[in-house]
Amino acid sequence: MKKIFAFLCFTAVVIACSSNDEEKVDDNNFDKTALLTNWADNIIIPSYENYQQKINILSATAATFTAVPNTENLSALRNSWLEAYKAYQYVAIYNIGKAQDISFKEISNTFPTSKTGIDENIASGTYNLNLFPQYTRQGFPGLDYLINGLGTNDATIVGFYSSNANATNYKNYLTAVIAKMKANADAIVTDWNGGFRDSFISNNGSTNSGSFSKITNNFIKSFERDIRSGKVGIPAGLFSEGTRPEDVEAFYKNDVSKELLNISLQAAQEFFNGKHFGSDATGESLKSYLDYMNAVRNGQKLSDIINNQFTTIFSATSALGNSLSQQVTTDNSKMLTAHDALQQNLIYLKLDMVLALKISIDYVDGDGD
Repeated sequence: MKKIFAFLCFTAVVIACSSNDEEKVDDNNFDKTALLTNWADNIIIPSYENYQQKINILSATAATFTAVPNTENLSALRNSWLEAYKAYQYVAIYNIGKAQDISFKEISNTFPTSKTGIDENIASGTYNLNLFPQYTRQGFPGLDYLINGLGTNDATIVGFYSSNANATNYKNYLTAVIAKMKANADAIVTDWNGGFRDSFISNNGSTNSGSFSKITNNFIKSFERDIRSGKVGIPAGLFSEGTRPEDVEAFYKNDVSKELLNISLQAAQEFFNGKHFGSDATGESLKSYLDYMNAVRNGQKLSDIINNQFTTIFSATSALGNSLSQQVTTDNSKMLTAHDALQQNLIYLKLDMVLALKISIDYVDGDGD
């Protein structure tokens, strides 16, 4: 696998450098301020505000459930958890500012969750969710275990919060995990609306420390590590000896991992095209920047190639079952096909696009592929 990937990367670099027949354009005239404004005002901030709203609903339904633990309230809690999880897919890209400072991504969605660690926290009643070892014991994966994985049926799960000898600790832990998520969402939205938005837009230079380079790197890194590897490659066994069905997203719910994958892909494509959150309108984007630069590959617009590859990716994911843990067990070849489609777009994004837009990758991929 390592040799194959090295060859693919080398080939892509050669293509980008030798057969990429784009007309060289001075990009100093491209309006990065308009691009950053579109990202901030129409995509990032609305995405985070939507996420905050969903977390507020999650917090409210959790309070209702802990006050009256029954199957009806558990069902409502599960629904709000899933809606917030979906909203998270739209903000996972933007690991900048306060989100980076508070390790938002790591706290929100490090999976697989540590069942043993959560059990230990609940048994002791003492924990500090700010500490690095606790990242695998909270967030959406931790809630997945707490509301879907404690038992084989709803009555058994409710029993942990009502009749179990440690019921108070279970309720306290559920409340603490969601309170941490709410505090993080509130802090990020407050930061963006409290001055970070203006500094983000004004930091419109072309250096690696500029907002454009940082967000573009976030976008590619999220596509590579969170989507390609985390959601598909690792469960499919591409970075280990054998498949790892227990390493899928939302393992205990078990039938929404494909849905979360597709939503994250939709969020990625919409960001690439500059689509406003919750609207069909678009603004300046990576796509429009590539088109401004006349970026082409083998005579075709690079932005079209990337969007066409997204279509190929969605075709591959449509063949997957709703449960990716079951998919890797019953027919892993379809997961491998989806991974290959993702890998191809990663080449277009990380090599061709980066070269065309004259930016540098600021992270090292250490997943061993």
